[in-house]
Amino acid sequence: MASPHQIRVGGIPIGGGAPVVVQSMTLTKTHDVEATTAQIAALASAGCEIVRVAVPKREDAKALPLIVRLSPIPVIADIHFNASLALEAIDAGVHAVRINPGNIGGPDKTEQVVKAAKRAGIPMRIGANAGSLPRHLEALAREDTAEALVVEALEQVEILERLDFRDFKISVKASHVPTMIRAYRMLADRAPYPLHLGVTEAGTPFAGSIKSAVGMGSLLMDGIGDTLRVSLTADPVKEVEVAWEILKALGLRERGPVMIACPSCGRDNVGVESLAVVVEERLRDYPQAFEVAVMGCAVNGPGEAGDADFGIAGGRDVGFVYAHGRVLKKVESAVLIDELFREIDRWIEAGMPRPKRLKLAKPAALAMAEASLIPMGSVGSVGSVPGGD
Repeated sequence: MASPHQIRVGGIPIGGGAPVVVQSMTLTKTHDVEATTAQIAALASAGCEIVRVAVPKREDAKALPLIVRLSPIPVIADIHFNASLALEAIDAGVHAVRINPGNIGGPDKTEQVVKAAKRAGIPMRIGANAGSLPRHLEALAREDTAEALVVEALEQVEILERLDFRDFKISVKASHVPTMIRAYRMLADRAPYPLHLGVTEAGTPFAGSIKSAVGMGSLLMDGIGDTLRVSLTADPVKEVEVAWEILKALGLRERGPVMIACPSCGRDNVGVESLAVVVEERLRDYPQAFEVAVMGCAVNGPGEAGDADFGIAGGRDVGFVYAHGRVLKKVESAVLIDELFREIDRWIEAGMPRPKRLKLAKPAALAMAEASLIPMGSVGSVGSVPGGD
């Protein structure tokens, strides 16, 4: 159910079957160019592909030309209530503007902004927020907030379509996850335009990440959504990190490694949580896409995480490094992580070949029991280790 219509923000395609785009928003005062561009650079390094900046004052609009020139990613100007600021932002060279056609100052002001966007060849983002619905929809919102969000969004769509402008994406955000999900599902059935997903005011990193993953993940699994922002009360870099984890978990995008770790149990002899934290931190330095498993014991390790490219399974004094369903070596626990990354680096240098896997011939527990007989630091026998298609 991907949006058939496509727009471009600074050359980045959104909708029409393009990959889901990650965006965030700066927390700085936009007129502080040094702070704003530094935060944009940090966001870009984390994987942000489009950034939005607030433009509540004229001094913010005046800073936009330099910000746009210095930004490594497309810049969207966030405008509310003031059409003149939107016009200044467009003249400054921003790659898109976020406005609400219903509160920008009347039909004539909306038309001015649309004409300027057309001349500049840039798109807009429009849409509704559950916390700021117009007065004429308050009664409907009390009965069905999701429906009220969609009605407001479609009213904005109608305004732009009357002006023969269709270069836009739409959002219908709510902080209540079920409402947000219902609103986007209804809107996807009623409008062909790209959809910008978000659970607005999601909260702190822990709760907000969960709400965002549930809300946006539910929609993305059904092909609804073309770009997203995870809205957290935190450093916006964290928003980008969470957004990428959502997309990676759904298999929609790849960026850097994915780590698999067991939940631990009474068989955990090594402190799998500590192992996982160290491995995850070291994986941050790798831009390549691959999977690494961290398991707390040698009983089910390669079996439970057999699809991972690499993994470690811990023991009291020794652990196993394995790759592509094969045990590579048995090593002392003290050097287990270092040996894992030594093998990963060697594999990357060789061009990341993924060998054909053996069919599972033995239960994981039996295979690992046999592998335990491998001399310390030696490569295991391929015929005695588990694999899979």
